[in-house]
Amino acid sequence: VLIAFGGFPSWKEQQPMYKLDIGWPKVPEYFTGQTFCVAVDSLHGLVYVGQRGDNVPKVLVFSEEGYFLHSWNDTVEMPHGIFVLNTATDSSVWITDVGTGKYGHTVKQYSPLGKLLQVLGTPGNAGSSLIPLQFDQPAEVFVEESGDIYVVDGDGGMNNRLLKLSDDYKEIWLTGTNGTGIGQFRIPHSVTLDAFGRVWAADRDNKRIQVFDKVTGEWLGSWSSCFSEDGPYSVRFTPNYKYLIVAQLNINRLAILAAPPVGSIGDCVMVNTVQLADETKPHLVDVDMKSGAVYIAEIGAQQVQKYIPL
Repeated sequence: VLIAFGGFPSWKEQQPMYKLDIGWPKVPEYFTGQTFCVAVDSLHGLVYVGQRGDNVPKVLVFSEEGYFLHSWNDTVEMPHGIFVLNTATDSSVWITDVGTGKYGHTVKQYSPLGKLLQVLGTPGNAGSSLIPLQFDQPAEVFVEESGDIYVVDGDGGMNNRLLKLSDDYKEIWLTGTNGTGIGQFRIPHSVTLDAFGRVWAADRDNKRIQVFDKVTGEWLGSWSSCFSEDGPYSVRFTPNYKYLIVAQLNINRLAILAAPPVGSIGDCVMVNTVQLADETKPHLVDVDMKSGAVYIAEIGAQQVQKYIPL
């Protein structure tokens, strides 16, 4: 005899939290390379896409409605991660470049139109973990309004670390070596901040997310039970910081996890999932902090898709 427990639907019958915006972008043909990363400027309603390939524009700019605006290409070799910073006076676009040519192994700041403003790292030189500003395939960057910069450095290179830099590019703290222990990484792939002073880093090949205090760099906890099938590729919060959205590339899925407010990190609770089509390979995502829309850069499908909250 099957007993129904008090009307709780089974997990498989979950109500979807997002639906695909089939009208975004208006003209998908602008994606001509492999789309590795996406960043939303919710203040100005812009979406930046980083793509790779020979003779393709490396950065495409769309409106949040899906209209193609322009592209730029100078000094970007192999974009991996992208981030938009808005301050009271200014906007800038930050890109991590994992190329092996003369522009690679750097974290770069651009104007919204693609003018190069700042280069961190030594272009063309893969670093060793001994020197803070010597990157080796830096995967992603997150910049606070204060100007403090968080970099996960190690998309398969020698470095496996998370570092915080001041607005004048000095090391505040640095954590991580190659390994499976607390505070160690195997391919730290994505980084974001919550509203409670914590840094969340996707430790991809260790199949976990590690959490650190943003002021001290102290390790606060880790989540692993949600990632037995596939490691986390990307971490981003929803605008209310209630949920953490995680891309899992090999199983073509977004996992939506309950975010802890303050206090203990505990272990992860999966609230919902968005199953993408086979072989889409979601690599990095970003969330519009006004509308809550989720943009997914898919290297298998070679497109960016937009999902809107229901």
